Amino acid sequence: MIKTLALKINQFITKLTQIDFLVLLAIRIYLLPVIFTGARSKILNFDATVAWFAMPTSQGGLHMPFPTLMAALATGTEAAGLVLLALGLFTRLITIPLMVVMGVAGAVVHWAQGWPVIATKTMESTHRLNDLLAWLAQNYPGRYNYVTSLGDPAMINNGMEFAITYLLLLLVLFCFGGGRYVSLDYWLNKYILEKPSK
Repeated sequence: MIKTLALKINQFITKLTQIDFLVLLAIRIYLLPVIFTGARSKILNFDATVAWFAMPTSQGGLHMPFPTLMAALATGTEAAGLVLLALGLFTRLITIPLMVVMGVAGAVVHWAQGWPVIATKTMESTHRLNDLLAWLAQNYPGRYNYVTSLGDPAMINNGMEFAITYLLLLLVLFCFGGGRYVSLDYWLNKYILEKPSK
C-alpha cells in the first residue's frame, strides 16, 4: 500500500517535470522588469551613475575604482542581459556577468543594511515612521487617512534580500538554461548544434 502510493506520487512528480520549461520561462519573465529598471536608470542617467560609483562611501557613493569603466560594464551587462533573457538566447552565458553585477550590488550597496528589504518592526527606521504616522493622525487626520487608505506604509531597509533572490534565480538559469521550446537556445541547439553534419 505505502509502496504503491509512493510510486504514484513519484509518477505524478515525474509528469510535472515535463513542464519545467515553463518554470524557466517564468524566471526569465520575472527578472526582465528588475533588469529593465536598472538598465534604464543607468542609461538615462549615465553621468549620475558614474558620479555615484566614484563618490566616497561617506557621501553615499560606492567609491569604486575606474568608475566610468565600471558603470559602462554594469550598464552594458544589464542592457544585453535584458535582451538576451527576453529571447532566451545565450542564457547560460549572460547569467555569468549578470550574477557578477548582482553579487557586487549585494556586497557593495546592500550588505551594510543586513538581510531584509523592508525594515522590521524592531528597527529604528520603523519606529520613526510610526512616530510620524502617529503625529500625522493627531494633527492632520485627513492626510493620515489618505496616506494609509491603501495599506500600512512600510520603511525600506534596502537589505540584501532581493539581490540574493535575483542571484539565485540567475543561478537556476545558469544551471538549466532558458528552457525547452520557449528559448532561442533550445531551437539553436536543436537545429544547428545537434544537426548531423553531412
